[in-house]
Amino acid sequence: MPCRLQELRKKEVINAKSGCRIGFVDDLEVDTTCAKVVALIVYGRPKFFGLFGRSDDCLIKWENIRLIGEDAILVENCVQKKVNKAKNRHTFVTFCHQIFL
Repeated sequence: MPCRLQELRKKEVINAKSGCRIGFVDDLEVDTTCAKVVALIVYGRPKFFGLFGRSDDCLIKWENIRLIGEDAILVENCVQKKVNKAKNRHTFVTFCHQIFL
């Protein structure tokens, strides 16, 4: 069954072992040499309305996907992908600088 990114973004990602909600699909990682999807990416949740950056993104490798259903995607596990915290701090400082000056 073919599925587009737009359709995947509407599906909720759920951990099959614990039943916890991970979030919704935000992005795909594609191997351009063989044109295959390598992983699904669920962006981390924003901290304090996005002013303090975000939580770590969740990277779900394609082989860890157990089932893609009509409304949800069941996965075995996901890897927390670290983001550059210094970049987030710089963004917050720039935001404050623009407001107060």
